[in-house]
Amino acid sequence: MRQCYQRGCLRRTHRKSGPDCWEFLWSENGVTGKRVRRNKVIGTVTQFPTEDSARAEVNGLRIYINQDRSRQREQRVQVADLVDHNIKTELSDNADWYSPATRVVYQQFLKRWIRPAWAQVDIRNVRTVAVERWLRGLRRADTNPMANATKAKIRNLMSVLFNHAIRYEWVEQGKNPITLVRQSAKRIRIPEVLEPREIQTLLLQLNSCFRLMVILDVTTGLRCSELFALKWGDVDFAGLRLDILRSIYLRHIGNCKTEASRKPVPLEERVAADLWLWKETSPYRQADDWVFASPHNQGKYPFWPDAVLQKVIRPAALRAGIN
Repeated sequence: MRQCYQRGCLRRTHRKSGPDCWEFLWSENGVTGKRVRRNKVIGTVTQFPTEDSARAEVNGLRIYINQDRSRQREQRVQVADLVDHNIKTELSDNADWYSPATRVVYQQFLKRWIRPAWAQVDIRNVRTVAVERWLRGLRRADTNPMANATKAKIRNLMSVLFNHAIRYEWVEQGKNPITLVRQSAKRIRIPEVLEPREIQTLLLQLNSCFRLMVILDVTTGLRCSELFALKWGDVDFAGLRLDILRSIYLRHIGNCKTEASRKPVPLEERVAADLWLWKETSPYRQADDWVFASPHNQGKYPFWPDAVLQKVIRPAALRAGIN
């Protein structure tokens, strides 16, 4: 028997205290088979000033309450609904499938590129060649062609998105239209790699913990999110190794990007000696303190990576003659 799709109703509700709230109402069959009215508070008008912003927040909820009905082939499921549902279930702060950095980047890509272009398209009408043509036409904000690596990430994320639809049985198994989308990840230009002499020159322009940051990153190859997430309890001075237990991104602490990232990293003897000297002079030296704790917030968080890059590392590189 065909089930009706529940589009629900969004309304603004006045509260005796505090700002007005947005409520979403719908009906469904209860345990006795009778229709039961449901409602959920979406948020306040402070969080969602306009009705359109509140409706956008409702999309993920609407597809959730219709997940059984969405399996019906005659039921239209838009890419916008799929994106919102994916964000709410897979990329929320409560989900642990991805690292905090990956969740933020995925949300940005979905909201900036995929959702605006494909929002109104039925997920069953997305075609391989159309996606290829769209990827070829993507441009950066300055109108220059988008890097192939970025296009490849968008393509891969679209594939993940349709696998999400397959998992919930809104698309048949083996019907991922992105599987055969061709998109090269070849670099447009060769990245600049610092020579040992240039690294030595750069180090001469740095002092304190910033010099140690560069040395540690050069000798271990840690990701930025892993480097700044180090705590003194992770440093085994006797065994000359670092235990990589977490990552940090936008002050959100989470797991490392991959299982391989969690393996201990060997520590060169002279680098370990520099680390020990920094620990002796740092005001934050307890096992649970950050190795690169920021004095601006009394060591509660490590330094902000982008600020270190822009205000310390890049000026030092320019002074060292590195362009």
